[in-house]
Amino acid sequence: MKQSFDKGFITPHPVLIIGTYDENGTPDAMNAAWGGQIGGNQIAVILSSHKTTENIRLNKEFTVAFATVSQIAACDYVGIVSGSKVENKLEKCGFTVTKSDKVNAPVIDQLPITIECKVIELQEEFNETRVVAEIVGMKADEEVITDGKIDLGKVGLVVFDTVGKCYRSVGENVGTAWGAGKKFME
Repeated sequence: MKQSFDKGFITPHPVLIIGTYDENGTPDAMNAAWGGQIGGNQIAVILSSHKTTENIRLNKEFTVAFATVSQIAACDYVGIVSGSKVENKLEKCGFTVTKSDKVNAPVIDQLPITIECKVIELQEEFNETRVVAEIVGMKADEEVITDGKIDLGKVGLVVFDTVGKCYRSVGENVGTAWGAGKKFME
């Protein structure tokens, strides 16, 4: 028998590491769980008041990297420490950056996949900013590419479990999309 709850949730969430530059060209990054892809070439993220939010308003460009098992401590750190209070927070957690060639934002060298984004719209509501952006490019380390495609099995992605308040690793392939259900078509 199912039990009823007053509130619901959608989980898990991708763990997104958002990279920006401030007005002095100093790189910053934050951990954000409230975001996802919209269609084929857009993303949306919901941010409260952060240095990253200010930097996105300023530059209208940013990067989004995906947290990994091997970098989970550093990825968590950039979410719990403010760039407004700790100037060298990326250096403290061992992150180095390379400037994106497509947007005015940093690419974190230690994270294997990064998408490059240009803001389409900023929506301010309820002390939060909804950032809608176009994906204009993507970078991936050669180590996570198989036969010219990104192999998510090699990345070590993590997701945020909103119920358990923890990070979980993305696991094994359990079925082929547009294929596993074909057994019911016979």
